[in-house]
Amino acid sequence: MAKLTVIIASTRPGRAGLPIGEWFVRSAKAHGGFEVEVVDLAELALPLMDEPNHPRLQRYEHDHTKAWSAVIDATDAVVVVTPEYNHSYTAPLKNAIDYLHNEWKYKPVGFVSYGGVAAGTRAVQALKPVFDVLKATPVTEAVNIPFHAQFIDEDGVLQANEVMEEAVVLMLEELRRVETALRPLRAA
Repeated sequence: MAKLTVIIASTRPGRAGLPIGEWFVRSAKAHGGFEVEVVDLAELALPLMDEPNHPRLQRYEHDHTKAWSAVIDATDAVVVVTPEYNHSYTAPLKNAIDYLHNEWKYKPVGFVSYGGVAAGTRAVQALKPVFDVLKATPVTEAVNIPFHAQFIDEDGVLQANEVMEEAVVLMLEELRRVETALRPLRAA
């Protein structure tokens, strides 16, 4: 079974990214199309880029980089759960992406975004060219959650609506199709 790594990109205390990410992970596991792994950037706690060599060389000197590299290298597809900060994505997410290079190649990338009226879509549009240059393949199907706070109950659990649930299935199905198509490139 293909492996899907879900990256929770917000590290802010009290963040909505955690309940949104937890909901998505439950939905992805219920879908059954992937083995699902979660990386919470708040727990990963990568320092600001501290590797002396360009990531494309993969001559990593620090254990935290080697561990991060192993996670992304072993995955077949990625979903980024991202808020929108000032019309873009988070600094910890950019840092985590830039730590690596070859590990992202030929992997499909999906997005669960959240925010206000724009539902985090401006962050997704800013991420797509970053993944494109790394030869990852962003998929069009996405889960976009506008005014996300209304969906998080007093216990901190996301209560998804039908549109959100349907979007998860559509995105996961597309990730599965694209992952299958890209697999020979990753094997080479």
